[in-house]
Amino acid sequence: MEFRPCIDIHNGKVKQIVGSSLKDQGNQAVDNFVSSQDASFYANLYKKDGLSGGHVILLNSRDSEFYQDTKAQAMLALSTYPGGLMVGGGIQADNAKEFLDAGASHVIVTSYVFRDGKILYDRIHQMNQAIGPNHLTLDLSCRMRQGKYYVVTDRWQTFTEEELTLELLKRLSPFCSEFLIHAVDVEGKSAGIDQELVSYLGRFDLRPLTYAGGIHSYEDLDKIQQFGKDHVHATVGSALDLFGGPLSYDLLAKKYSKLQ
Repeated sequence: MEFRPCIDIHNGKVKQIVGSSLKDQGNQAVDNFVSSQDASFYANLYKKDGLSGGHVILLNSRDSEFYQDTKAQAMLALSTYPGGLMVGGGIQADNAKEFLDAGASHVIVTSYVFRDGKILYDRIHQMNQAIGPNHLTLDLSCRMRQGKYYVVTDRWQTFTEEELTLELLKRLSPFCSEFLIHAVDVEGKSAGIDQELVSYLGRFDLRPLTYAGGIHSYEDLDKIQQFGKDHVHATVGSALDLFGGPLSYDLLAKKYSKLQ
């Protein structure tokens, strides 16, 4: 298991939010933490500590009045740590290469390839033609509905008709190099992981896969390592002391750094 750091950006600020509270209307979100530091501070920290594969997420839509400020912060992070960070949020085939040229190792995509509740394979092919599958991470973040996990898009606000299954992961594997999955119902609440989801994801090993959502203790990380069978990676956000939480970033960085 790897610890994947994060830089979430909303309204031009590095933040940690309650994922299920995000609304495009009025650029609303319930904030857990708003940083006084810019994105380059965190990117430089992750670079210094040898943590790669982290996620820079733009939480404003492309038509938001704050999008350009949020994008500027993302670009600052990528230029600070070229090759060490992935980036997602509003990325399509027409702008994916811009983010790679700015320093991203991968782009993270959801909404562009999930429209009207269904997967648009022509858009996945367009993305592959633009940047290749080796630079694409598919975000299959999900929420529970009627006892099943469904992929959600548009910054986690819209349910698709696609149930998150091992079959879906297998079907999409040829088109990407990694998967990112936020358990949106527990995201940003620091109240514990979705153990059922982690256990299910632990059955999949065709591509690297990162889980995010609810981590608030070292025991949660142990559970992800155990139930994810050591190949489900973990992103910690609100629970890190970097973002006002109880978990030591220095301890996790030391344990999981590739410099060790």
